[in-house]
Amino acid sequence: MRENRIRKMWAADRAVVNGWLSIPSSFAAETMAHQGWDSLTVDLQHGALDYRDALALFTAVSTTDTVPVVRVPWNEPGILMKVLDAGAYGVICPMVNTREDAERLVAATRYPPLGSRSFGPIRGLLYGGADYPERANDTVVVFAMIETLQGLDNLDDILSVRGLDAVYIGPSDLSLALGCRPTFDDVDPPVAQAIAHVVSRAQAHGVVAGIHNGTPEAALRRIQQGFRFVTVSSDARLMAAGARQVVSQMRAGQASPPESASGY
Repeated sequence: MRENRIRKMWAADRAVVNGWLSIPSSFAAETMAHQGWDSLTVDLQHGALDYRDALALFTAVSTTDTVPVVRVPWNEPGILMKVLDAGAYGVICPMVNTREDAERLVAATRYPPLGSRSFGPIRGLLYGGADYPERANDTVVVFAMIETLQGLDNLDDILSVRGLDAVYIGPSDLSLALGCRPTFDDVDPPVAQAIAHVVSRAQAHGVVAGIHNGTPEAALRRIQQGFRFVTVSSDARLMAAGARQVVSQMRAGQASPPESASGY
């Protein structure tokens, strides 16, 4: 079966640099994949995407060694199984608030006897290889998002669920849950404390911690803090930032009209 580079990097205690895909364009996804990201996450929760788009994006990402990951819209077995059948090698699930939520997530993403995933890896076989059915349980990585007060309160119970590989922090939702302004990097003190608590407890349980970031500088600080899966920005944000920079330079260069060569 095709190796999951995320697991290999974690085994070597290396941080995975993850990109984020929210634009329903296979060409945009292929372009992102060729820039050298360790993994790329297709965002079915908040991205402008549906399952058909996700399938096309997985195929585009697969033209490189970048690992295809997906954030599903909800902790619902049908979509979890369907994206894995489509070839996702990692799943990020939002709003995991209790041990029961985490157990349901793990069950839907593992074949029996470890879980209850239904068999039908139609594209998973193409991407993973002929032995996908035997090795998928040990290859696919599963993240539970911690982004609510309830999730924080039940953190140790969630982290103790067998088969859960990682947790992933959405700083904006976590900020809202703590009564703070939603942001990625420059979080308020209560959110910073909660983030430090999550990474500390994850390490204690032998579970990988991941987090969303707005800038490379913030992501590098998170790696120093112990995170081993760091997302930096997104395709839409990077496109907007690059275009904004070009337009700003053009506007600045045209701020002063050239002096007339005429004597009048």
